[in-house]
Amino acid sequence: MVKRVLSGLGKTMESLIVSTGVVALAEMGDKTQLLAFLLAARFKKPVPIILGIFVATVLNHSLAGALGAWITTVLSPSVLRWVLGLSFIAMAAWTLIPDKIEEEEAAVASRFGVFGATLITFFLAEMGDKTQIATVAMAAHYAMPVMVVIGTTLGMLIADVPAVFLGGKLAEKIPLRLVHGIAAAIFAVLGIATLLGAGSRLGF
Repeated sequence: MVKRVLSGLGKTMESLIVSTGVVALAEMGDKTQLLAFLLAARFKKPVPIILGIFVATVLNHSLAGALGAWITTVLSPSVLRWVLGLSFIAMAAWTLIPDKIEEEEAAVASRFGVFGATLITFFLAEMGDKTQIATVAMAAHYAMPVMVVIGTTLGMLIADVPAVFLGGKLAEKIPLRLVHGIAAAIFAVLGIATLLGAGSRLGF
């Protein structure tokens, strides 16, 4: 009984820590972090920008977490293992590709105010972004969507809140290539471990 509880607690903490760390690293230099730089420079109001980032991330990643949980119910364990393993490896490659922000994402309806503009632009920019796809994959991998969403949201805030306050100075001091390399390595390890059957303890 105690062993089962400790095992469950360990898996819970692993899902939280990995989700937080991977997204925080992958978000460095990502288009949503670039958007945080831009919004901070344009509005110079950090509190509503941070609140907008938080709400947009919770909404977006909750959808991703729900999708990840749903995927586990429609794919057989063997197929799911291959899909997740290859997805993590693809994420590793994607993380190494430099990101850029599109003009239309930067120029969203300022009439919604600072919070509204941040909420809308971040939610839209995060759709189909690497951190959203990573949330789907990790929610399916760990079968703990709530903990994964908490972790990925924390990761986004860890990367983006300093960006709001420090702006471009932060980007200049962070070795993005190294950070992205670490994030890619973590994704690759998750992918290889999943393909080799490390996920068997999770039931697939």
